Amino acid sequence: MKTQVFTTENAPTPVGPYSQAVRRGNIVSVSGQVGLDPANNKLVEGGIAEQTRQTLTNLENILKNSGASFADVVTVRIYITQAADFAPMNEVYAKFLSEPFPCRTTVFVGLPPGMLVEIDVLAVVD
Repeated sequence: MKTQVFTTENAPTPVGPYSQAVRRGNIVSVSGQVGLDPANNKLVEGGIAEQTRQTLTNLENILKNSGASFADVVTVRIYITQAADFAPMNEVYAKFLSEPFPCRTTVFVGLPPGMLVEIDVLAVVD
């Protein structure tokens, strides 16, 4: 089975040895994204809602570039730095993904200074 790598300028450039997205067969895996604006590679201003919105926009752009969409996502992993940010993150999340909702895991972690959220997804396409 052939592995395809996908990269778009509409999401932050990877800062290490990883791909934005990899497709193998009908599975698309998208690396964790954060609230960086791809135009300037800086974190968007604001709090968890703004960073979540940018993170999900980055994911959406990568999925589109790889031939997928949020409708194809089956698993979402969300990493946030503060339990108090769960509700506002969840509110923005609900604007990007719809029923039937994918499976999801949310964990509280340490991220680099200023980063409040990181999200990765796994999609299955026809």
